[in-house]
Amino acid sequence: MKLLLVGGGGFRVPQILSVLTNPDLPIHLTEVCLYDISEERLGVMKDVVAQLGYENLPTITTTTDMTEAVTGSDFIFSAMRIGGTCGRVIDEREALSRGILGQETVGVGGYAYAFRTLPEAMKLAEAVRDHAPSAWVINFTNPAGIITQAMRTVHRNVVGICDTPIGLVRRAATIAGHREQDITYDYIGLNHLGWLRSLEFEGEDLLPQMIADDDVLEHLEEARTVGFDWIRTLGMIPNEYLFYYYFNRESVAAISHGQTRGEFLQEQQGSFYEQAAAEPARAGELWTATHNEREATYMAESREEGEDRREEDMGGGYEHVALELMTALATGTPARMILGVANGDGGELLIPQLAPDAIVEVPCNVDNTGIHPIPQAPLTGPELGLVTTVKACEELVIEAALTGDRELAWKALASHPLVDSITVAKDVLDAYIEKNPAIAKTFNA
Repeated sequence: MKLLLVGGGGFRVPQILSVLTNPDLPIHLTEVCLYDISEERLGVMKDVVAQLGYENLPTITTTTDMTEAVTGSDFIFSAMRIGGTCGRVIDEREALSRGILGQETVGVGGYAYAFRTLPEAMKLAEAVRDHAPSAWVINFTNPAGIITQAMRTVHRNVVGICDTPIGLVRRAATIAGHREQDITYDYIGLNHLGWLRSLEFEGEDLLPQMIADDDVLEHLEEARTVGFDWIRTLGMIPNEYLFYYYFNRESVAAISHGQTRGEFLQEQQGSFYEQAAAEPARAGELWTATHNEREATYMAESREEGEDRREEDMGGGYEHVALELMTALATGTPARMILGVANGDGGELLIPQLAPDAIVEVPCNVDNTGIHPIPQAPLTGPELGLVTTVKACEELVIEAALTGDRELAWKALASHPLVDSITVAKDVLDAYIEKNPAIAKTFNA
């Protein structure tokens, strides 16, 4: 089987390859193709992988030709970054300079990222449809819910993955003293906007007693981030990205102080690629040091200044989710995981208030017959209101990007719950189009 990594010169490629080194790998991969538009970055990644000492890897190939990359692929892992970290810096800073959240996947920053990414994501979907029609596309390109939903209009076998929901479930199960495979759980929402609402072992919901115990909550990053009292008020545990909704004012202030995440990564990764190209014999060593720093500083704005990220908060990774998903689809070994799937894929609507093609995140059973969403308890109250509002904005983003309609783009930004002024929404959209060539191209500017 052939696995294609779109964004094959990207910084996190070695993470993905690391899970393929197991000599007892349950799937038989004969080739891993790295596709990227940058020949130089592909070269750096080949040096890194060679020096990390990975054994038992399939044959690694590289290409800058999309058709060549897609042809013959069985699985395609999409982690493209259109506009690079430079684009992310613009997304973040233009929002923050107007007093609204500048974050890669939440709010106007996430929508700016979608505007510059959607046209290229659709080209990938078309290439897969034409040259690898039976392939599964596993999408991690952010904002994952928007990109997955748009790509599925061209190629049906596209599924969104994210490591944060299942990471939350696994850590909660461990704290409760059980293995993930021995518990059942209720989780529902959108990408980076969902809630863990039950955690059952042998018919008993363990979540209420966990929420009532400060010592237990102390070991959950999500609980420390939003506060134990708020967790008890909710009666559920939110995805870590809900921090930006529950603490919008505080997060804007924190991110505005000093470097944004995009600026940090632009400086850090820019330095890495420059050094690795100049000193190819040190590429692996440089990557390891850069990767460790990147992981330790993730979502630093949600912690007190100077507070280090705990090791217990950094487990898992999307590469493990991707491997488990590929294994289940290829071999039939059953798996249960939280995935981004169409709202109507299970027959009945998972969230009745949303359209059948809306991408939602819920637990799914996976085997070689496909992906089967598991119905969850009804979503109600403020959580339902937030999900329906954000999904409506996401659908406007998709339509705006695919038609080049600036008014729809303005409406999408202005309607987001973290944007408090239609004037500011129009102003930031104009700035994105003026300062980011990839977004300007989307809107024919």
